[in-house]
Amino acid sequence: MTTTSPQGRTELLRPDGSPVRVLVVDDEPSITELLSMALRYEGWQIRSAGDGQGAIQSAREFRPDTVVLDMMLPDIDGLTVLRRLRHELPDVPVLFLTAKDAVEEGIAGLTAGGDDYVTKPFSLEEVVVRLRGLIRRSGAADRCSESVLVVGDLTLDEDSHEVSRAGEDIHLTATEFELLRFLMRNPRRVLSKAQILDHVWSYDFGGQANVVELYISYLRRKIDAGREPMIHTRRGVGYQIKPATS
Repeated sequence: MTTTSPQGRTELLRPDGSPVRVLVVDDEPSITELLSMALRYEGWQIRSAGDGQGAIQSAREFRPDTVVLDMMLPDIDGLTVLRRLRHELPDVPVLFLTAKDAVEEGIAGLTAGGDDYVTKPFSLEEVVVRLRGLIRRSGAADRCSESVLVVGDLTLDEDSHEVSRAGEDIHLTATEFELLRFLMRNPRRVLSKAQILDHVWSYDFGGQANVVELYISYLRRKIDAGREPMIHTRRGVGYQIKPATS
């Protein structure tokens, strides 16, 4: 699915509302660090590996939604890694990194079952754009209307102001709706009372910050009553919404 980040980017998320997972495989630490930094900025969860065997083990544990895979690795080549990955994750899209002017490497990767390739040196923006396309096409992230926010089985339509959980309609007041919208725009992020006051009420209530606690309790009665809880209190820090554990 998609949602809009506080920085204005359209974020891709897994259907359960958790971050997209990307495995980055390259034996040059500078490349893995740069790629990891750029992909984390997209809001994605990143794991890296410096060789083929490490990539296969990481894929088995991490279950990535897509893989960035260097063709030349110190132990086994990228094509061999790809074949082994397909046994574990037959549908995971793979973006190959190839040497400059090595067009034949990229073609070989596509022929072997890879999904796309870029040549070194590459721009971080190009890698991000290509990965976003692969993730969307693979179905790893459901694409919803950008007016619809989804966290787990909870759905909020910003245009129609309709809210439902597990298909059951939930009726909210205008203030409850705005509070829930702010939480759902920031899934898994812990939001302080000050942040909530600023974004939902648009000004600081000063000594009346307990209004946040009051409206959180209202939401819990409607969202979480009789269900696995999604709204959580992080004592001394703030509030967080995330998919239910079951």
